[in-house]
Amino acid sequence: MRQNPYPIVFIVSLFFLGSCSSAKKPWFQNAVNTASSQLTMQIEEMGDKIGFPRSIKADTLRLDNIYDWTSGFFPGSLWYIYELTGNDFFKNEASKFTGYLHDLRYYTGTHDLGFMVYCSYGNELRLTGGDKTIIPVMVQTADNLISRFNDATQTIRSWDFGEWQYPVIIDNMMNLELLFWASEYTNDPKYKDVAIRHANTTLEHHFRDDMSSYHVIDYDTITGNAISKGTFQGYSHESHWARGQAWGLYGYTVCYRHTKDEKYLKAAEDIARFIMDNVKTDDLIPYWDYVAPDIPDAPRDASAAAITCSALFELSKYSTQHATAYYNYAETILKNLSSEKYLSKVGDNFGFILMHSTGHLPANSEIDTPINYADYYYLESLKRYKTYHSN
Repeated sequence: MRQNPYPIVFIVSLFFLGSCSSAKKPWFQNAVNTASSQLTMQIEEMGDKIGFPRSIKADTLRLDNIYDWTSGFFPGSLWYIYELTGNDFFKNEASKFTGYLHDLRYYTGTHDLGFMVYCSYGNELRLTGGDKTIIPVMVQTADNLISRFNDATQTIRSWDFGEWQYPVIIDNMMNLELLFWASEYTNDPKYKDVAIRHANTTLEHHFRDDMSSYHVIDYDTITGNAISKGTFQGYSHESHWARGQAWGLYGYTVCYRHTKDEKYLKAAEDIARFIMDNVKTDDLIPYWDYVAPDIPDAPRDASAAAITCSALFELSKYSTQHATAYYNYAETILKNLSSEKYLSKVGDNFGFILMHSTGHLPANSEIDTPINYADYYYLESLKRYKTYHSN
């Protein structure tokens, strides 16, 4: 693919990176410079198209519309690179692509509204203070999300397809952040109440004794009982799908941030322990499933590593006993993702930042390829690392 070093963005990035101590680390400086160049390339690849880069498919850039569950990650990545560099070019592009998501406020057909709206509009609100259009979109989206809550199951429904009666996936923990925000902003406890009830039910049914996570729980809508426990994207029903473990860690860390309930801190720490004890790779970038049958030739999942990294940086702020261990583990992941093994060369991969993620291997979809949510959580990890070293 074509090479494009984008020297202007490179110089601007160097200027702003000079203001934080993390910039003195060559690997960190190179990571942000590379991300700046890659995202500039991706913006150029988009041109006047209204769509969202998701991954690479058959050597072409895969674009999806606003209703794809990953649509919020590209604008979210632009907000993070703006935060990391201070370059208004990224701010303007982030605002443009976030605005394309406006009609999601009317959409009730998915549980992934937190991913789609909080990662985009939420970051815009955090970084700009917002305008008159942002708050209504976010609040209405939160209303749409809680409309999927079922009193019998005490959970938010995930999928509307398949033969399950009422499927709930571990990924759904990531959408609760939007609900916590909505209660804090509106001073209405209904959103937080739904988030807490969903988190409690998930904690009861989604985890094995060792705090590894199932992917999908199917509930009976009359009794509320769990009918089945298994996976859809992992290797087997009793295996450990890598991204699922990361979603759980991140989700309960967020729950503790917003509630200060010690059971959520314990859950996050127990999940962290499982991950740290069971990722056996030398560089801490997990295989797509911890027990994939073709290890060591199984594909890695850089997205699972990036999510874990970001969560552990936050969890290290809350833990009284394991803060150093969590920070060191996260820093090691971040350095390794920033190495040439995982970080794209400038001008390659249609502007994606990280290589070697795995989306849905059983469906033969997005295997060993760049994926937008890997980039998003990688940039969030860089931002959290920079903030840690700026304090």
